[in-house]
Amino acid sequence: MALKVNIKKNLDGFKLDINFAIDNGLTVLFGQSGAGKSTTLKIIIGLLTADEGEIILDEKKLFCSSTKINLSPQNRFISYIFQNHALFPHITVFENIFYGAKRYEKQHRQMLAKEVIEKFKIEDISHKYPYQISGGQQQKVAFARTIISKPRALLLDEPFSALDTATRTEMRANLKIIQKELGIPTIVVTHDMYEACSLADTMLVIANGQITQKESLPQACHEITTLLQS
Repeated sequence: MALKVNIKKNLDGFKLDINFAIDNGLTVLFGQSGAGKSTTLKIIIGLLTADEGEIILDEKKLFCSSTKINLSPQNRFISYIFQNHALFPHITVFENIFYGAKRYEKQHRQMLAKEVIEKFKIEDISHKYPYQISGGQQQKVAFARTIISKPRALLLDEPFSALDTATRTEMRANLKIIQKELGIPTIVVTHDMYEACSLADTMLVIANGQITQKESLPQACHEITTLLQS
């Protein structure tokens, strides 16, 4: 499965001009604040519309300006994990995860929800509401809801920035395991170089609305990671 993105969008005093193609690995979209990272993700999932270009996932066009194709977010089958997890506050952990499997029949949804709750070892909080659990636990619930929906691509926007160091390290490891199990194109937005180096199979560097560099884990990352782990 591959994700191809070739889009342009004029924003207030800023032009986004993005062109890249990725396969099933974990890709980090790295750049400073204001470079266009989050906007790129929002266009891919369909929360924003590009002025021109196309987005293709597994040979299916999700957006194409020339042929007027613009699928709604729910029809793109892409999961998007926000920085604040975006859990429904008025329903329990179990119900949040159960909601993620809404395209299946109720009995099958219950079975899937129980399986993924066991997988993430969150049985003891399944009856609680999001405000009753920690940030790390909320992140696990968000991941569980993502897996159960069986997405074709996964986008994560600064998913670990609000977590403490120990929880952030745990969740990075969880993400790498999840990504390998799903085997789908995965993009993580970050401006943290150590996080980028810890996660990336491929790194896309974005500056001023354009991809300036694409490569497998860069030599600079290797040197930084080695230094920080020594």
